[in-house]
Amino acid sequence: MTDATYNLNGGFKPTMKRFADLDGPDFFPTPAWATHALIDNERFDGDIWESACGNGAMSKVLETTARSVHSSDLYDRGYGEAGVDFIKADWCADNIVTNPPYNAAEAFVRSGVRLARRKFALLLRLAFLEGSNRANTIFSETPPSRVWVFSERITFYPVGAVQAGSGTTAYAWFVWDKDAPSGTELKWFKPGYKHRFS
Repeated sequence: MTDATYNLNGGFKPTMKRFADLDGPDFFPTPAWATHALIDNERFDGDIWESACGNGAMSKVLETTARSVHSSDLYDRGYGEAGVDFIKADWCADNIVTNPPYNAAEAFVRSGVRLARRKFALLLRLAFLEGSNRANTIFSETPPSRVWVFSERITFYPVGAVQAGSGTTAYAWFVWDKDAPSGTELKWFKPGYKHRFS
């Protein structure tokens, strides 16, 4: 049966799920410019753990900070240490920076806050701010120190896909900073990263 809302008022309804979510592990490499935006605006002292490294797209940018970067993933995608379940991990790093599988985002927050000694940064949909369950758990117990909203839309593609068009979903970096005062600061990245690093 055809979805009656698909072409409502002449416009197309954006998909509610990225199509790789429907077939196997959620894997969409992070465009380099999205990681550059973070490291240009947040200082990371000490080592960095990229705990859902995929094919190393984000790790390679993090390595430009001259920090020691450890890369791991639950799945073997040809980069970093495979078979590491971040949600069950028991070793720490000064900083943890990653783009988690969206369906595991809340579990990644719990693990990251526990395992990061200094900063924990997650690339998430801006809509992660919504929801009564997260309001009563994550955001009331351990709210992020800063939320960096992208002025430009990130478009995620599976490896090998033709890259064309623009995304329909807003994203932000959520940063938990153990040295920051309590409260959450909302900030925006200046436009231009997409052009400079694409």
